Amino acid sequence: MADILRRKTIAEIRAHSAAKSLVPSLGWPHLVALGVGAVVGSGIYILIGTAADKAGPAVLLAFIISGVVCACTAFAYAELATMIPISGGAYTYAYTACGEIIAWLVGWSTIFGFLLSVCFVAVGWASYCTPYITAFLQDYGVHLPYWLLHARGTVDAVTGAQGFVNLPAIAIIFIIAALLLVGTKESVLINSALVVMKIAALLLFVMMALPYFQAENFTPFMPYGFTKTIGADGVERGVMAAAAMVFLAFYGFDTVATAAEETRNPERNLSIGIIGSLGAVIIIYMLVCVAALGAVNYTVFAHEGDVLSFVLRQIGSGRAAGLVALVAVMALPTVILTLFYALTRLLFTIGRDGLLPARLAHMSKSGTPIVTTLVTAGIAAAVAGFLPFDKIVVYANAGPLFLFASVGLSLLILRKKEAQAARGFKAPCAGLVGIVAILGCIYLFWNLPGKTQFGFLIWNCAGLAVYFAYGRRKSLLAGNRPERA
Repeated sequence: MADILRRKTIAEIRAHSAAKSLVPSLGWPHLVALGVGAVVGSGIYILIGTAADKAGPAVLLAFIISGVVCACTAFAYAELATMIPISGGAYTYAYTACGEIIAWLVGWSTIFGFLLSVCFVAVGWASYCTPYITAFLQDYGVHLPYWLLHARGTVDAVTGAQGFVNLPAIAIIFIIAALLLVGTKESVLINSALVVMKIAALLLFVMMALPYFQAENFTPFMPYGFTKTIGADGVERGVMAAAAMVFLAFYGFDTVATAAEETRNPERNLSIGIIGSLGAVIIIYMLVCVAALGAVNYTVFAHEGDVLSFVLRQIGSGRAAGLVALVAVMALPTVILTLFYALTRLLFTIGRDGLLPARLAHMSKSGTPIVTTLVTAGIAAAVAGFLPFDKIVVYANAGPLFLFASVGLSLLILRKKEAQAARGFKAPCAGLVGIVAILGCIYLFWNLPGKTQFGFLIWNCAGLAVYFAYGRRKSLLAGNRPERA
């Protein structure tokens, strides 16, 4: 069984990637836009209301806690990415630091996180977009039935109609897949333009809401306490319960690391992209949270899905509310694009290593992994099309917490095992950074709902079955030659 702990050296990783590599075309502005595009999305547009219901005004503290854990992880990512500028992110680092079986579990969990996040954002985007679609088509006499626009398990509160398939969510996933197949640089340029729009809309919200700030809306600040507790209604509340949820709002900056092979001058640009994107996001989130909580009492918007537009309507800024909602419809696909991009690059890397079929590493003439993109689109479309939002989001946080903890662990291990390796960036206070990332993620995982933890366990049991049935035998480290893609 010792072979499951076999490690790749940095030289082996570079050699395997050189045999089938991606085309470097991205600079640090592209990477910052990529990271911000992945992070700023449904988390701040949708989760803020649900999280406020769990923590009250102390949801601001929940965002800070999750932000600190993610900041430590970002420093670890920045060092590892400049040390090993190869596609794959946390999976690649774990392969070098911890061995093959841990790397596989990290990669498998990352697939879990990216896939569910793509579906989560696609369904969230559909909830914004569906009213516009139906209104537009009705102007031309076309009336789409409820069951074509909503997943199974959803029911119209007025008519009692039941959903069957969420066609808008399926459509946006395949549109993004097609855009990625055009080419990385082209899709990232479009992403950058939409990210600017998205940030502008959030800053507009802050400017409109801050003049209505009322300090009394922050009293009591922590109505449900700090630790996770289960109320009489069966709902888990407390600052840490909210922090475990809003962690998903920060997920995505790590996608920059998966672009390592497609980055020009990665030793410099990767650290700027990773730390710069998360720093920008933390500032934006704090401003938006303070503005929303100060303008309207959290009890008013706690159960709203479209929180930012709702707050603007409450203070009488109907036009701004409509603009923010419209930008959300136009710009939320940037999150799908970035997460989708990262997922396809991860599968490409795992396929290149032999742990999954080599067909996943097949590239089109434009330099993109075509088979991976198409397969991923099909799976994501099936999940987003037939599962309701609450069924998807409940499982989406576990994978990211596991992989972020693994990055902190990889940092600590490689500081000792590869002390002499060149690093374009060195994390400050590496020991503290690594420990905070590991323990912070473990504590947040502990505060997730029990069914989320159980679902994550089942997913990884399935992953172990796949590894022992296929990956262990087909791995390049088992002495196999790379399969033809």
